[in-house]
Amino acid sequence: MLSPGVPQIGAKRKREAKDGENGDAESQGEGPGAGTFPLAEISVRKVLRESARDKTIFLHGQVNSASGDGTDAVVILEKTPFQEENIAELLKKHTKLQLQMSNDIYSTYHLYLPPELNEIKTTVVYPATEKHLQKYLRQELFSIQWVYNILEKKAEADRIIYENPDPAHGFVLIPDFKWNQKQVDHLYLIATCHCRGIKSLRDLTAEHLPLLRNISREGKEAIVKRFGIGGAQLRVYLHYQPSYYHLHVHFTALGYDTPGCTVERAHLLSDVIDHLERDSQYYQKCTLTFALRAVEPLLKKFQEAGRV
Repeated sequence: MLSPGVPQIGAKRKREAKDGENGDAESQGEGPGAGTFPLAEISVRKVLRESARDKTIFLHGQVNSASGDGTDAVVILEKTPFQEENIAELLKKHTKLQLQMSNDIYSTYHLYLPPELNEIKTTVVYPATEKHLQKYLRQELFSIQWVYNILEKKAEADRIIYENPDPAHGFVLIPDFKWNQKQVDHLYLIATCHCRGIKSLRDLTAEHLPLLRNISREGKEAIVKRFGIGGAQLRVYLHYQPSYYHLHVHFTALGYDTPGCTVERAHLLSDVIDHLERDSQYYQKCTLTFALRAVEPLLKKFQEAGRV
């Protein structure tokens, strides 16, 4: 078992905006979010959520410096995947092994790495509002303005992998912020439709088949051209319930066990297209089963209605 030691933290803005990138206002402008985040001056108020499986923890903190006295922040820490090109250096240079257990031919160690081989991806939302805190506590999204910013190229325009600009049947394809864009085995992209009237799977009818077919065909073509991953090696699906209510489709490497790819939440795009070809009103009539966390308000609504 390999366990990292003291991490090297590279703070990143919400959705991986880079400091100084393109000289934009968010990177270099005024206000508490500009410049390098004062991580050493934050006090942790609460762990909002953590996942041992995803090696991720979501923290509610407050910045206590003179420039941000008592200002709320959300800090998301995520262990990064191993990179094949660093394995030799990881095993041979500047490492320390500490024996934890030995039994016959089996032994377990903690492996302590130098900082340059021990990065933790850090996403910061600062200043954070109560809605941000509730979002990461409950995994709900209260605003999708950031989606519109991408579609209008007000943000992250340089990260767009492919775009079909048609307002009804077009979409943009962009790397998900959880993917470091280095390891294609962990490929994760999101196709977001330009049409703003489709909130989720429930809204889809046969009218949307041209859009869905475009996303399936053109998304796969763009990915094989850019990353060399063919359609047979991809998992392409929608979430229900989604994490935000603007239609988007997930493209992930087939061998990557991503959060949310399980049967109680993920619906394969190929199945969705097939269902709508057979019955335009399929998703208005069918029963969709999904999981909810105990703290989510939607669960309370179902309980009050006697449905759970």
